[in-house]
Amino acid sequence: MVLLQVGFAGMYFIAVASLKHGMSHFVLVVYRNIVATAVMAPFALYFERGLRPKMTITIFIKIMGLALLEPVLDQNLYYMGANLTSAGFATALVNILPAVTFVLALILRMEKVRLRSLHSQAKIAGTVLTVAGAVLMVLYHGPVVQFPWTKGQHHAGGAAAAADGAAWLKGTIMTIAACVAWSCFFILQSSTLRDYPAELSLTVLICGVGSVMSTAVAVVAERANTHAWVIGLDTRLFTVVYGGIVCSGVAYYVQGIVSRQRGPVFVTAFNPLCMIVTAVMGSIILKEEITLGSVIGAVIIVVGLYFLIWGKSKDGTSQVSDVSVKGAGELPLTTATSGHGSGSGKHVLGNGNGDVHVLDVETNGH
Repeated sequence: MVLLQVGFAGMYFIAVASLKHGMSHFVLVVYRNIVATAVMAPFALYFERGLRPKMTITIFIKIMGLALLEPVLDQNLYYMGANLTSAGFATALVNILPAVTFVLALILRMEKVRLRSLHSQAKIAGTVLTVAGAVLMVLYHGPVVQFPWTKGQHHAGGAAAAADGAAWLKGTIMTIAACVAWSCFFILQSSTLRDYPAELSLTVLICGVGSVMSTAVAVVAERANTHAWVIGLDTRLFTVVYGGIVCSGVAYYVQGIVSRQRGPVFVTAFNPLCMIVTAVMGSIILKEEITLGSVIGAVIIVVGLYFLIWGKSKDGTSQVSDVSVKGAGELPLTTATSGHGSGSGKHVLGNGNGDVHVLDVETNGH
């Protein structure tokens, strides 16, 4: 998950750089998902041959929902929001993603909260702090913060967006909408993997269906600009290939594995790492401003997310403790026999008083 966030950070600033040089984000989404489908399909066909569950109408509808939420809605809305604000601001605002995911998981009973439990209180506090930090970033900008690598530079990007309050607000709303769509994607992905436990194949299906949907959207959006579909051997091609392989293909696969093991909230809790890398790279490469409000809000978000991560890390411990308390003084029922057919063996039984009884038994069949 840490390496994945570094990959996301790279995508954020090269994508914004390509968009500012005239690339259509609608076309970028189409090509990105086509590349992801082409790259991941051979791996899915080879490694998951014979392992893929039967496709049903319910699973296919879920896949269509996943394709609509992430490749179509999230990616397009995020690119539009980042273009109207800045890469650093958009990435920082996306840090409300764990809080939104936590609330959705709580509503859908995918997360359990016990108000008297310290780790549950930490998760709630972390969610509140994350939202508070994001609201502060939106409502307060403050003076520009000068870092050692930004002294003497002429800043663009963030200043232009901040000057146009209407554009900044519109970009903020789009980024928040993208965040909600992304959260819904993680929730639905976790649910789909329970019925279709084949991460590589699911990744290919999401990207493939997403390519078709995003193509339809791009054809309508760019109907008056056919030149937008032409990309050369430049940063635009690099953005498409990098985004398709790292941020769609590999990302969906890794997130699916981690989500099945630790849940969607854990997957989204690593976003602050991406924010830190993107803010630094955005100020160096794109020469974007970092305001005091963004810095303070980012610190609050990071603190809140560490509370959330700590609370999540205690979930497994509490479950083990519950099992230990319920089974205190009891021994499990074990059988000393193995294999098939008839035979004799011993059963070890324990009671709550610590007494152990070994019984000779005859076994028939399996």
